[in-house]
Amino acid sequence: MLENLKKYHIILASNSPRRRELLGGLGIPFEVKVLPDIEESYPADLPVSQIAEFIAREKALAYRDLMADNDLIITADTIVIVGDEVMGKPVDAADARRMLRKLSGVAHQVTTGVCLTTKQEQRHFSVTTDVTFKQLTDEEIDHYIEVYKPFDKAGAYGIQEWIGYIGVTSLNGSYFNVMGLPVQRIYTEISKM
Repeated sequence: MLENLKKYHIILASNSPRRRELLGGLGIPFEVKVLPDIEESYPADLPVSQIAEFIAREKALAYRDLMADNDLIITADTIVIVGDEVMGKPVDAADARRMLRKLSGVAHQVTTGVCLTTKQEQRHFSVTTDVTFKQLTDEEIDHYIEVYKPFDKAGAYGIQEWIGYIGVTSLNGSYFNVMGLPVQRIYTEISKM
C-alpha cells in the first residue's frame, strides 16, 4: 500500500486537527487544503445512516474541478445519532448541554462518511461505532463544556478528551472513527485504488 501511495498527492480536505493527527498516524505525506463555504446540507428524506457519507461525497464534488491528475482528495463528515436525532456541532453552550444530556446514560452511534476521490475513481463509505455513556451529572457536563469548549465536535464531545475518560462505558467499533476518521478503513480502501 505504501508504494501505491507514492503515485498520489494526498490532500486532506478538513480543518479538523483530529483528522490531521489521525491521518498523520498512517505515516503518509499529505497536504491540508480547505475550500471555504462548502455546503453541508442533505435531503430531509435521506435515511440517517446515509447522511455522513452523502455530505462527504458532496464535499468531494467541490474539489473535483480543482484537482491535478495525481491528486487524491480525502473528504469526511462525522455525525452522532441518538434515536432518530442527528447531532452535528453545537451552536453554543446551551446546545452542547442539551446534546450531552441527551447522550447521558444511553447508547448512540457515531457515523463518519468518507470519500476518496481521484480524477479516475471515487470510493465512498461510512463507518459506524456504537458508544455508550454513563449517566453524566450536570456538574460533569458543565465542567466539560467550560474547560474543553466542544463546539467544533459532532454531538458536543471528543472521546479523546476528559468526557471520554470519565463517561464512556462501552464502545463497539472503531475508536478512531469516533474521533472523526476511520483510518483503518481508509488505509484498506486506498490500498485497493
